[in-house]
Amino acid sequence: MEVIETVNLRKVYPNGVEALKGVSIGLSARVPCVIGRNGAGKTTLVRILSTQLRPTSGVARVLGLDVVADREALRKRICSIPQEARPMGVASPYEHVTMYLVARGWSLSEAKMTARRVLKEVGLADFMDTATDELSGGMKRKVFLAMALAAQAELTFLDEPTAGLDPLSRLETWGLMRQLKSYILLTTHDMEEAQTLCEHLVLLDSGRAVTMGTIEELMRPLSGKVRVEGYGDIVIGGMRISYMTPEEARGLIGDGLRVTIRPVNLDDVFIINGVRPPSEEAEEGGEA
Repeated sequence: MEVIETVNLRKVYPNGVEALKGVSIGLSARVPCVIGRNGAGKTTLVRILSTQLRPTSGVARVLGLDVVADREALRKRICSIPQEARPMGVASPYEHVTMYLVARGWSLSEAKMTARRVLKEVGLADFMDTATDELSGGMKRKVFLAMALAAQAELTFLDEPTAGLDPLSRLETWGLMRQLKSYILLTTHDMEEAQTLCEHLVLLDSGRAVTMGTIEELMRPLSGKVRVEGYGDIVIGGMRISYMTPEEARGLIGDGLRVTIRPVNLDDVFIINGVRPPSEEAEEGGEA
């Protein structure tokens, strides 16, 4: 059984914006990842899969259940941490986790015991009774991950979980994500994050699934090549880019051309598929 499956999934918002344009994907890896720049349709896809939003047409199944027809049954088996999730400032981490578990149907005594245990595991033992308004951004994200850990769901949706975090908080968040025993569907702009955590990737652009596969499969067309900046037919942000062997790149330098040679990474998967990488979008003033 595929953990996540969509067939010709479409979403058109009331203002006429078509966020998803017939997305068909099948994911069975424990940690698949949806990548793409702003407006690609990542958040819309996650909201549909986590039963927060109804599709306009098409089919979406999660854990074998239809996200529309089996919505209530599915909600008991999944956990979702949206990108826009914000803690209630006056409530403590302990209160957040306890209330979340009670809302999922746990008894109050079991919820309290589990909340204290999980908050210790995520490093919030000294802050479990502190108002979340007084916590750092990284600690606030820990609160939500503590809620996900405590829920013991079969599948956890994490939409941009490290957006805006400093490097240390990002690494701590990665560590907590590895503690989750569930399947995880991750969306991210951070290509290092995707390469570090994910087993299978789906690249969305303008509401369509452009390509998908393991990191090795997606990087295969670039095997044995480097990225050359300052020469080539691909133009991004006014910069010419091409891909060639290291020997060919050194030949350009020998011919007197001023170029920069870089190793390839996941950003280059965007480029060879005709999609502007998130890093290029951020440099030009878009949201990262």
